[in-house]
Amino acid sequence: MTDDTRSFNASDRPEFLPAEGPHPGWGSPSGGPGPQYRQQGPDFIQSQHPTDPFGDQYGQPPGPPPPVNAYGMGPAWAPPPGAPPARPDAQKGPRSGVMVLLAVVIALLAGGAGAYGTYLLTGSTSGLDPNYAIPTTPAGSTARPPESVAGVASRVLPSVVSLEVRGGSESGTGSGFLIKGGYIVTNNHVVAVASTGGEIRIKFSNRRSTTARIVGRDPNSDIAVVKPEETFGSPEVALGNSDSMVVGDPVIAIGSPLGLTGTVTTGIVSSLNRPVEAGGESGRDSALINAIQTDAAINPGNSGGPLVNAAGEVIGVNSAIATLGGGSPLGQQTGSIGLGFAIPVNQVRRIAEELITTGSARTSRIGISIDQQYQGQGVRIAAQAERGVEPVTPDGPADKAGLRPGDVILEVDGQPVSDSRELIVTIRSKAPGDKVVFKYQRAGSERTATVTIGAAPAPSAQPS
Repeated sequence: MTDDTRSFNASDRPEFLPAEGPHPGWGSPSGGPGPQYRQQGPDFIQSQHPTDPFGDQYGQPPGPPPPVNAYGMGPAWAPPPGAPPARPDAQKGPRSGVMVLLAVVIALLAGGAGAYGTYLLTGSTSGLDPNYAIPTTPAGSTARPPESVAGVASRVLPSVVSLEVRGGSESGTGSGFLIKGGYIVTNNHVVAVASTGGEIRIKFSNRRSTTARIVGRDPNSDIAVVKPEETFGSPEVALGNSDSMVVGDPVIAIGSPLGLTGTVTTGIVSSLNRPVEAGGESGRDSALINAIQTDAAINPGNSGGPLVNAAGEVIGVNSAIATLGGGSPLGQQTGSIGLGFAIPVNQVRRIAEELITTGSARTSRIGISIDQQYQGQGVRIAAQAERGVEPVTPDGPADKAGLRPGDVILEVDGQPVSDSRELIVTIRSKAPGDKVVFKYQRAGSERTATVTIGAAPAPSAQPS
């Protein structure tokens, strides 16, 4: 044979010659060079030592064949001549790259199968479903019970209007409602800027509009009446009785807050007989009212609009709101914080009738001057004249009832009064001719007197 390696056994010993080294075998334990081979003709000859062709172990087997994986067992170890070096990972199975490639192929096959399944189901590989639709809910009835908020609002809204007012360099908006005879009730502070030649435009719930003129206005009550040129068939609203309202009753405010016509808000009566200053800014055309307090949202533009009860009857005219801004907390033009105030409709009814019939309204009074320095319980009548005005007007209602300077008024019709504002709004909420019972204190003893409400001279405000 030529390039083949023969089997290694004892009968082959004459054909091997040691090359060098003192000991035959397959490497040196000390790390020296291992046995080397050189080709001698057709066979391999072992060379150990140049002077000793067979070494001191001649006649003995040269040792076992080298282990298959001898490579890497030490610095003196090497693979057999002619044998390829063994790979370190020869026994580790498939390479990691092959495994990754196999995983990618499997994923692609699975994705393709999924896409094909989607295509079979939807006819699209994009995941879209051309036949998808959300079921619609059948339209229900819009009819509501008459006593519900929606039922009340549907009856009252056609009678509520929006006012746009211009006069000189000022302008503003407000609300109002239609009453008997085609008249519209609103607040005096809404139309005051047009009292000297301005313009008022009325917008109805059917989106039609027309101009209007002032019939009369009363700054002391903050009530005004205007007459539109046309009402377009809008119905008049029903007026209720504000004396029948109690705290906790549900109410609905309707108007045009911030110019948003036809706005409906709900709440309850949160207080009654609340003395509130309403009307113009900085004291101009201001009024003290004995208000109905409500938590129904009232905002700028609601002024003059109706506050109605659960039966859809007007029980007040929205006129003022409380705010958290600087200055006076009432009547400022900012957002609602749940404290709104309405003029009771019983007072509004009387004022509106007088404005329509005479062009002006009377202000209720009893003919006394109040001691503003008094700090005790109740309200004390001034003890002496001031600027030529007597504490008790001679022959006035209080004088006729027996009240005297220095008397302290404690109650009116059983309702305690704690300050001058409460006394004023209580008297103004009464109509001239009404009889009221006063409890008062004089010289440490309590007494009672019946007072017939009188009227102050008509204010200067006239129809324009």
